[in-house]
Amino acid sequence: MTGGASSGAFDVVGHYNKLIKEDASISPPVAAVGSLVKLIELQHATTMLEFTMIARSACEKLKAATSNSISLSAGCDVFLQQMSRLSHTQTVDECRRALIRAGTEFVQGAGKCRESVAEFGSPFVRDEQTILVHSYSRVIMGLLARAVKQNKRFRVYLTESRPDQSGLRAAEELRQLGVPCEVILDAAVGYIMEKVDMILVGAEGVVESGGLINKIGTYQLAIIAKAAKKPFYAVAESF
Repeated sequence: MTGGASSGAFDVVGHYNKLIKEDASISPPVAAVGSLVKLIELQHATTMLEFTMIARSACEKLKAATSNSISLSAGCDVFLQQMSRLSHTQTVDECRRALIRAGTEFVQGAGKCRESVAEFGSPFVRDEQTILVHSYSRVIMGLLARAVKQNKRFRVYLTESRPDQSGLRAAEELRQLGVPCEVILDAAVGYIMEKVDMILVGAEGVVESGGLINKIGTYQLAIIAKAAKKPFYAVAESF
């Protein structure tokens, strides 16, 4: 294999980290696809096997470089599935061009998907409502921002979400929007449950059975919400 750009010629992990750092709104799967698109733009594989190996190697590097690779893996898997479908019917160059086109559309469409979730989800937020949000979710932040633009008045409790304390980031963004909010300990969700009208959580992944993969604490929160007969909604993008 002499024709392909080696992974050393392009730092796919470095490019991924750059995208995440420069755009706080970009999600890991979207950044992963964007990085893989950049990779195949620069590589010059001459066989489909070489082309596939370059992409798979880059995906493995991306997954190994992050401590929480669930959502990132989803982006890599979507990319590889598209490559697999295209590789059976097209030449290497045709496959490269089609993948670049599909990957670019995926990245551009991700923002629209989040906007759609906000549009459909904002009616669930009503005036004088108290909402409990677990951890930090870009999709939930977009939904609540849309509700603010609709001049809805509501209050939010946020779990601190250890160990990374991502709830603090969510609280800061909500305060900038003018939303009254309070950060609570993860262990206090049972105590606070009687004061809330509904619970919102994000999702790192949604499995075929409908189950969620999300930040630690989501399961206990769902159990407590069910026992207290409180509405519990998972807000997630679909790619």
